[in-house]
Amino acid sequence: MKTLQLLMREILDLTTLIETQYPELYKTLDETPVDLGTPKAHNVSHKDLHHYLETLRNLLKKYLEEHVKK
Repeated sequence: MKTLQLLMREILDLTTLIETQYPELYKTLDETPVDLGTPKAHNVSHKDLHHYLETLRNLLKKYLEEHVKK
């Protein structure tokens, strides 16, 4: 099982990639990595972070399948 710090790092890295490489997709995200570090986010569980990371991965995968020419 990944540590919370590793999950947070992966979320930050993936969000940064989306922001820099696919800004049009980034605009659709409701949350930013900064939101995950706020005091009200201290109740975020390991499961929540893992789910959020998988959601980001799936969102990017779907976007690439639909918008990037092969």
